[in-house]
Amino acid sequence: MSKVKRRFKVTKDSKHKLPVAENLLNREFKVKEPNKVWVQDIPYIWTKEDFMYLVVVIDLFSRKVGRWSMLDNMRKALVIDVLDMSFNARIPEPELMVHSGIGS
Repeated sequence: MSKVKRRFKVTKDSKHKLPVAENLLNREFKVKEPNKVWVQDIPYIWTKEDFMYLVVVIDLFSRKVGRWSMLDNMRKALVIDVLDMSFNARIPEPELMVHSGIGS
């Protein structure tokens, strides 16, 4: 049996100097209506060649993926494009909360 050595690549920088918004979600994951709270995550997926960043937006009410996109780099445009697609598809109320991690 052979073992494949995993390549390690740093994918986030938690020590950045960018502003960090207050955590308004505060682990309140039960939502009573759709389009009130969306969560966003950016995991990376190893491929044969390298890895890809997957940006996902999920409505906490239904737990369904709203929109997603994948690229080989993590730039602001990737996150903004997925949010734009989500807004255009669902047209949420102005009180919508979007929660994402702070690592990147």
